[in-house]
Amino acid sequence: GQMTLLSVSTENVMNPAFSRFHPTKNVLYMCTESVSDPGDIVSWAVNAHSGKLSKLSSVSAGGTSTCYITLDKGCENMLVVNYWDSTIGVFGLDPNTAAVTGLRSVYDPNEGRPMKVRPDKHVNHSENDAGAQKERQSDPHSHAVILDPTFGQIAYVPDLGMDLIRQFHFDKVKGVLRPAGTVPSGPPGRKALGPRYIEFHPVYPLCYVINELSSEVSVFEFDRAGAERVIQGEDTPTLRLVQTVRTIPEGYPGDMNTCGRITVHSSGMFVLVSNRGHDSITVFRVHSSPGERGLLSVASTQHTRGATPRHFAFDGSGQWLITANQDSDKVGVFRFNLATGKLEWTNQQYEVPSPNFVCSVIPHQGLESEMLSAKL
Repeated sequence: GQMTLLSVSTENVMNPAFSRFHPTKNVLYMCTESVSDPGDIVSWAVNAHSGKLSKLSSVSAGGTSTCYITLDKGCENMLVVNYWDSTIGVFGLDPNTAAVTGLRSVYDPNEGRPMKVRPDKHVNHSENDAGAQKERQSDPHSHAVILDPTFGQIAYVPDLGMDLIRQFHFDKVKGVLRPAGTVPSGPPGRKALGPRYIEFHPVYPLCYVINELSSEVSVFEFDRAGAERVIQGEDTPTLRLVQTVRTIPEGYPGDMNTCGRITVHSSGMFVLVSNRGHDSITVFRVHSSPGERGLLSVASTQHTRGATPRHFAFDGSGQWLITANQDSDKVGVFRFNLATGKLEWTNQQYEVPSPNFVCSVIPHQGLESEMLSAKL
């Protein structure tokens, strides 16, 4: 469970907030986050032997507080979310070099209106009372974008400010997102949910939404027939709520916690979420029996040995979990027990200034000459 520092980039990059590794090329995309200035999408070449990053290019993300990047199935387009102004941009990708070629379209759920809340207002993610919730939900705030794994043509965008999942038809040829309805991110009538991320199960037609403000995971069933109708031009819901579960113990105050990341383990057997305030990782077991397939129950909860676990990630083997404890300047390593779903502390901890994202990369071998010749 030990980690060895291989290299440190000295490039001047402001507040990198999210990373995405190209599935066939040694290119790492990273976005920067600022609520006052437009974010950047920075591309890096990854040395397959040393892991060293070499900056290739930087383009404007076209919005503020850029926080999420998704590549479409053919790696022809990049979908980017800007949290603060809530815009979702579609960028082209060069099929040979993987370069970001330019902005193709933008969707703005706020239709150009200014945000009601000041952009310089600091958010303490361990404070989640009614006042904090009201301020964070005064405006739309897109937080992520993913494409359905079946067709790759339905885009889902959790809107933390509006308590809903926006649904789009994604036209990869035109590079355009067409609005196709919304779905509440939790039980009907509930408020202050704050959907942050959404992840699909690798096998079951289900997805999991982490509601940041209510400290809950909502489980949705994916409607394949409904998705086909959306692709044909209809506006019909493609997600149906089947379960909502709490991420923190019942006795812990909800106004002292917000959720961070959610991920589905590569085995499909577990869903994990991070809790900021409770400072823990909760592991849910994914049920496989008929009638309960894909539903969740708590398997374990583990303190992260640090404050404010904004993000975490498994290594390529799925046996080691690395946590980013943002407010204690620590990255920690846990061993994951695939039989029980328990996280075991390894006593391995590393000082990293304000870590907010972990990206596990397995470089593609034999691409060094290609990357050296690419001019991004």
